[in-house]
Amino acid sequence: MELSERQKAIIEIVKMNEPISGDKIAEHLGLTKPTLRSDLAVLTMTGILDARPKVGYIYSGLSFEPLLHEQLFEKKVADLMTSSIIVFPKTSILDATTSLFMYDSGSLYVTQEETGDLVGLVSRKDLLRSLINNQDNSLSIAVIMTRMPNIITAYPEMTIVEAGRLLTQHEVDSLPVVENKKSKKVIGKISKTGIMQHFIKMGSE
Repeated sequence: MELSERQKAIIEIVKMNEPISGDKIAEHLGLTKPTLRSDLAVLTMTGILDARPKVGYIYSGLSFEPLLHEQLFEKKVADLMTSSIIVFPKTSILDATTSLFMYDSGSLYVTQEETGDLVGLVSRKDLLRSLINNQDNSLSIAVIMTRMPNIITAYPEMTIVEAGRLLTQHEVDSLPVVENKKSKKVIGKISKTGIMQHFIKMGSE
């Protein structure tokens, strides 16, 4: 697996115009920024480009080997997934907030107590919004959670590049990992941070 022609074109544009914004890169290619989102994610996560807030994209100067690309992107979600924080629909907003900060997690996955099936998700933003709105924190998180089927999931056999594209496309920090495509049973999570750490480790070896 090698870089696509569009990804190579993006690298050349950045080299000649750095620092450059995503909008400007898209303008050079005659495309929209959302169209380039997955390409930019690949190039930044592999360390070829460096994305700096309020500055833009910069070429890192790192060389790129197809073999390394293969090693990076043939990795499965199962290889990088970590434990997830699980709560139940009846859990109070107060208890959910405590769990989220105790485990320093960006989100909590809500599952059926009997089956372990995913029924919802609660993020830091959801909990913060409930506090700002002076919502009764004794209420259950079922009141504020995002419900299935509006939750994007990953599964163990998915490649990390597929997971990375979903994370980027839906602008979320992590995805719940379920047993397989047809299952709703949560067995872990895959995060942007975890994928990035993998790329850094592979690139440093």
